[in-house]
Amino acid sequence: MSIEFISSPELPKAVGPYSYGTKYGNIILTSGQIAMDPKTGEMVTEIKAATKMVLGNLLSVVVAGGGRLDTIARVDVYLKDLKDFNAFNDAYAEFFGSHKPARVTVQAGDLAEGATVEAAVTAFAIM
Repeated sequence: MSIEFISSPELPKAVGPYSYGTKYGNIILTSGQIAMDPKTGEMVTEIKAATKMVLGNLLSVVVAGGGRLDTIARVDVYLKDLKDFNAFNDAYAEFFGSHKPARVTVQAGDLAEGATVEAAVTAFAIM
């Protein structure tokens, strides 16, 4: 068995030398995603809209790797400013609904490309 590199035509061009995700067996690990609109290439900075875009982009990677929303097991979140936590949390809860993956949320300060939020997930492919 070897590592499979995951990509998705639904996502914007990567801003560095990395893949959107990797898969080994049924484990899917994503790279961090920022709120770069895949259609316009523009950065979305309003925290609720940015959170929805980041999570949607991450779900695209998970689906490309054979997973689904309900197979996301952990989300690692980096906020530029913890003052955005409540608005972020509202958008996050709306996105996941009753599914509640484990989560880490930290203030990270400056993020790539001026992003207000970045996140990565661990998920499982459906076998």
